[in-house]
Amino acid sequence: MPVGILSGGNVQRVTLAQETAHDPRLIIAFYPTRGLDVRSAAAAREILVSFRNSGSGVLLISEDLDELFAMSDRLIVLYRGRIAGLFTPGETTVREVGFLMTGSKGADPS
Repeated sequence: MPVGILSGGNVQRVTLAQETAHDPRLIIAFYPTRGLDVRSAAAAREILVSFRNSGSGVLLISEDLDELFAMSDRLIVLYRGRIAGLFTPGETTVREVGFLMTGSKGADPS
């Protein structure tokens, strides 16, 4: 079946399979679970974590903060092309990262 007629989720699955088939040293995953059902998203995360654990670099680009905190060793927040923050997940909160993503100076207004 031509990839062009597959659903978005199935295209994501095919792309992930193609890109990981040859033991890459670096994976750049741009919204890897967007459009996937819960089971497929979990499988995609497991694949990326397994490559990370085997020594491959994984650059995860996402706006899903829960996913980023769960899968990342380090977080870099970009805002308008500049680094707004650099953390490990244990050094910050989802709320603080969210403020930085929106251009706040990181100060919690509450």
